[in-house]
Amino acid sequence: MSQIEIRLPKMGESVTEATITNWLKSVGDKVEMDEPLVEVATDKVDNELPSEAEGTLVQILFDKDQVAQVGDVIAIISTNGAAPIPAADSSQSAPQEAAKVMETVAAVIQEVAGDTAVDKNGPSGKFYSPLVRSIANKEGISMTELESIPGSGQNGRVTKKDILAYVENRGSQPVAPPNTTSAPEEKQAPVAAPKAESHEATIKIKAPFVPSMPGDEIIEMDRMRKMISEHMVMSKHVSPHVTSFVEADVTNIWNWRNKIKDEFKKREGENFTFTPIFIEAVAKAIKDFPNINICVDGDKIVKRKNINIGMATALPSGNLIVPVIKQADRFNLVGLAKSVNELANNARDNKLKPEDIQGGTYTITNVGTFGNVMGTPIINQPQVAILALGAIRKVPAVIETDNGDFIGIRYKMFLSHSYDHRVVDGALGGMFVKRVADYLENFDQSQKI
Repeated sequence: MSQIEIRLPKMGESVTEATITNWLKSVGDKVEMDEPLVEVATDKVDNELPSEAEGTLVQILFDKDQVAQVGDVIAIISTNGAAPIPAADSSQSAPQEAAKVMETVAAVIQEVAGDTAVDKNGPSGKFYSPLVRSIANKEGISMTELESIPGSGQNGRVTKKDILAYVENRGSQPVAPPNTTSAPEEKQAPVAAPKAESHEATIKIKAPFVPSMPGDEIIEMDRMRKMISEHMVMSKHVSPHVTSFVEADVTNIWNWRNKIKDEFKKREGENFTFTPIFIEAVAKAIKDFPNINICVDGDKIVKRKNINIGMATALPSGNLIVPVIKQADRFNLVGLAKSVNELANNARDNKLKPEDIQGGTYTITNVGTFGNVMGTPIINQPQVAILALGAIRKVPAVIETDNGDFIGIRYKMFLSHSYDHRVVDGALGGMFVKRVADYLENFDQSQKI
């Protein structure tokens, strides 16, 4: 009887694990080739994984909400019809069964122990997954002890692998408790943890106590909102933010778009927004000031070769995601318009691939979509700058001519440029956003599209 192992595939450069969020098939169900089999969530994006074989699903090796590593066997499909559940493989099934037992025991301990359960956020602000907290409770690992475990996950997060390795060596190898008066343990963390964390302040920041009040509604953050929250806090902690503002006259752009948008919609079957024009101007300015297109690796500066511009996109759920246009400087306006529309639509329909949101070197966010005049955006790490685009407003302005000045009606907007003051000084940050404004103001409204 032929059986096919379905493994968790690689889903991007930095993605090493994924959480099983939903099985679309049950044991005993028939499965077609390329039919959606399971939904998984990574720290980048949610995905449906198609079946790699046709047959009957005979075993599911990871339950909902369990974390699987890339390459793990997550299911088995029989190509010869229904089959008995295969015997446990000591190299794979045993650890998985052990993990299930640990979760069950941890649940009981949590019910009995009550307030002794490990919190999901430690004093240092680290987030601990339900599985890690379950193992910690089962093994009697205190929060102080848990904080001392170096994490190999994103942003130094402790993974199942980290805590199991710690448990295995716990008896034979004493681990010093975290020192709250000296530099934190991230100095000894694996390479996967951001090196900038080695320069953290020694003060532990603790979230305030929030008392309940009559009529309050408690809403649990969804997985994506938790990741956004962690990423934003990390960015403000790592980078000293500075913001420069410039007002740009975009009357030429406003008039030109109104002139070509109907023809473009008729010819291409899609809308032409202002976004591709903004991206083109940013890409040109980055070529003029390449030291904006960098990132910080410890005490080294990495200058990026490609100009990959991310565009923050609001999702129907209220969350935010940043799809990336790779090598944006190589596109003309038509190519940028099509890329912008495709990525935005895929983001709203939850059809983005992991590679669609990776590799960004600079980000823009359009706060004007919500009627905001300007904003102070938070840098999308590990980048060093981000540009917020304000609302385009019709305002009175002084117009200079050879025959004197007069007041006229113009279309204007504010550009807000936040940058990492560790490596981008005010002169560079200010000149860059002024250059973007110059490209927008000098837009050629006679060009064809």
